[in-house]
Amino acid sequence: YFISCKCALKKIIKIIKMEKFDPATNIEKLDKKDAYRGVNPIICDSATFMFERAQLMTDTFHGETEGYFLYSRHWNPTTLALSQSLAAMEGTEAAWVTGSGMAAITVALLHEVKAGDHIVSSMTTYGGTFAFLNNYIKKFGVEVTFVNMQDLDAVKKAIKPNTKVLYTEAMNNPLLRIANIPELSKIAHANGAKLLVDNTFTPMIFSPYRLGADVVIYSMTKYVNGMNDCVAGAICGTQDYVNSLIDVNDGTAMLLGPVLDPMRSSSIQKNLHTLHIRMKKHSENAMYLAKRFKETGIKYNYPGLEEHPDHELFTSMMNDGYGYGGMISIDMGTAERASAIMEKMQELGVGYLAVSLGYFKTLFSNSGKSTSSEVPDDIQKEMGMSEGLIRFSVGLDNDPERTFQLIKQAIEATR
Repeated sequence: YFISCKCALKKIIKIIKMEKFDPATNIEKLDKKDAYRGVNPIICDSATFMFERAQLMTDTFHGETEGYFLYSRHWNPTTLALSQSLAAMEGTEAAWVTGSGMAAITVALLHEVKAGDHIVSSMTTYGGTFAFLNNYIKKFGVEVTFVNMQDLDAVKKAIKPNTKVLYTEAMNNPLLRIANIPELSKIAHANGAKLLVDNTFTPMIFSPYRLGADVVIYSMTKYVNGMNDCVAGAICGTQDYVNSLIDVNDGTAMLLGPVLDPMRSSSIQKNLHTLHIRMKKHSENAMYLAKRFKETGIKYNYPGLEEHPDHELFTSMMNDGYGYGGMISIDMGTAERASAIMEKMQELGVGYLAVSLGYFKTLFSNSGKSTSSEVPDDIQKEMGMSEGLIRFSVGLDNDPERTFQLIKQAIEATR
């Protein structure tokens, strides 16, 4: 049985690898020159737009024109340019950008359900997402079941006749387990549901839409923008799907209005062109630290090394050249020791004791007391989250050995 499974997985790897997809090159292929020959897309700060004829305005309200803009809550030339770049990166037909990652998550989920519907979600997910699904969305009569998404049988058993959505993160937060997107897609589609995947941790590394997801979601605050100077989100899917999101009559995004400002859209658009360089360096540095943690006997978790339970799955789904990501964690046993180590690391100059990720400096936090604090303690234990877990977003450090030595010094100073 083990041999047959391994052979099947190798066949899947071969099929996926034959059809190479390069997100960075797809972005580079887009021609974004503006009418005034500027090398950057023009920033349009108009909230509303004029029409030569009244009929054109009417047609635009009904979504029957191209090249015309109605109102910046719907489309804006600058947000459209960013959306087109994101669609190119994901291999989707379209995308739409939002004012935060949580706006993207909540809009995408609310768009798929009504009172009486059911969502199956990964138990291990960002704390804000967990809180929305566990506490908030239930006010609208939507039922949610949390499962271990690594257990495909558990996912199948959780499906109900009224299940509309399977929701997961490609790499989950903070345990760094990997979702089997092709198999989850099969389960969802066999039951008339959609698979929504948050790819915030692994942009360019994974292309979830090409692996079978229906909708791909980002908090662009993190790696996509990479500067921690704004909050923003994105939703990627088919053109029909995005059109439905912004329909003036019943589009969830249009009616809730979580639009991204064009000034921020412009800055993210420029930062997007260095994402492939940044992801490669984040991955390189995280891999270096993982190997050094392993050599030193520090209890670590990184999907780039073979002992990680999802290493082979990760390898089967990844795009070539971007590595295994910049997220890594270590387990220091207790929250008290984790706190002492983090304070010492900040003092020594490893980086910052701060939430979020994808920054050029290394960021670290104790997940159970920060980004996953919305998850009750008993569920944290069920997930397998140690109270001493320190999650690192590894930065763009030029000398990762220096970073390792400082982390080691901080750990030894708290023994």
